Parts: sequence; C-alpha cells; structure tokens
Amino acid sequence: MENSIIYKNAKVTYYTYGKGTTTLVLLHGFLENSKMWKLIIDEFSTTHHIICVDLLGHGNSECIGYVHTMEEMAEAVCQIIQHENSSKITAIGHSMGGYVALALAEKHPEIVEGLCLLNATSQSDSEERKKIRNRAIAMAKTNYKTLVSMSINNLFASETYQNFKEEIEACRQDALKTPVQGYIACTEGMKLRENRAKVLREAKFKKLIITGKKDPVLHLESIKKEAERTNTLLITLSNGHMSHIENREEVIKELKEFIGIN
Repeated sequence: MENSIIYKNAKVTYYTYGKGTTTLVLLHGFLENSKMWKLIIDEFSTTHHIICVDLLGHGNSECIGYVHTMEEMAEAVCQIIQHENSSKITAIGHSMGGYVALALAEKHPEIVEGLCLLNATSQSDSEERKKIRNRAIAMAKTNYKTLVSMSINNLFASETYQNFKEEIEACRQDALKTPVQGYIACTEGMKLRENRAKVLREAKFKKLIITGKKDPVLHLESIKKEAERTNTLLITLSNGHMSHIENREEVIKELKEFIGIN
C-alpha cells in the first residue's frame, strides 16, 4: 500500500506490506527506490510488517533542498515508523540506505532491534572519495544521463555484466528517474556524513554487514577491518555492490538467518 508523510514541506512516500508483529524497514541506495526490494518483500511479507521508504529525492519522494543529510533522511524515516505505530524495527539499508539506517540507530537506538548494512559502511568518505563526488556533482549539471549510466555500470562486478543485462538496464532506467536535484542533494549528504563506527561498536542490537568480494565502491579489506573493530558479523559474497541482484539467493538466506526465520 502506498502512503506518505510531509517532512519539511516535502512529501515522503513509503509502502507497506505484510501484517506481522515484527517490522522490517527497508532503505534503498543512491539512485534506487523502493522497487529494489521486490524479492525481499516477496520472501518476508508473509511473516513481517514491511516498510519500504523512498528516500528524499528518490522514487516518489520530493526534495527538501540541495543537501539531503543522512540525519534528515533518518528523521523522515523515524516519522514514518512512528506514523505506522511501530515501536521496534529491524533496518536493512543498501549502500546509502545503510548510512541512513546508521543515522537512525544513532539518534533513536531504542527502536532498533537489528541493523543490516547491505553493501554499506559505517566509515565516512575519504578525501579521494569526496573529490570523486565533487566531480560527479559538476557533471550532473551538464551531462546527467551519461553520468547516471556510468554510475550504474560501476556498481556491478565486471564478470556479472553478461548475466544481468536486463537487471542492469532496469536499474539504469530507474536511476534516470531521479531528478538532478535529488542526485546532487544526496551526493552532498553522503560527502558530509560522519563516521558512525561507534554506533556499531556500542550497539545493543543485532548487527550484520553483507559485502561483495568484488565491490568496486567499498574495498573488501577495509570492510573486514571495520567488522573486526566493531565486533560485527561480516558475510562476504562473491560479486559487486549490487548483492541483492548479483547474489540474490545468498542475500535472502543470510537475511533469514539474521532476522530469525527458519
């Protein structure tokens, strides 16, 4: 069911599925929207209440300016959770959605029972990564379609291109629906985000990192060290940054174990 709230004078759209007593909050990544969670919804909606949020500037949610901080997006998500009368949630965030989930857990740890970072990290951007984002923002203003196409291609392991051509094209078409303002605002927000390793390290809730061995965005060795430093369970899959597509069966299996479904 499609629903919405108003956050800072902008409509934030979200979708609900299932009727379980336990709530899963699914947060998509950059240039994605709630549609990315279809397989996960199909697997878990028979046992759980599911909330899928279109984050600011993505899907059917509006922008609030030219910077969308992770804290602002997390606060919008929190308002949705309250609107749905959910007192406890397990958050699963893909890429940027993981950054939002961490900001939510930092501000509202009392509502979080579990947190899964799917191809995401608690670390802040390196200086080199910030420079890459600045170049992307400049290109977004002049050659947006090419930029988005390149961005989508760069998320997959090179070996998976042939196997997932149809899925990659679907991702590209969805990404192109993201307005330039949404692209810039979220890129600025990701560039400014804080290191939230402390959130994982001091967490009282269950926590899991799922990463790709060939992820072109997040370096495997860095993620391994992060998991060790924060005492977080790490699952390493065989492909790239889009594990829900490239390793879909394994992702579903690991999420079932994490959530506690036999």
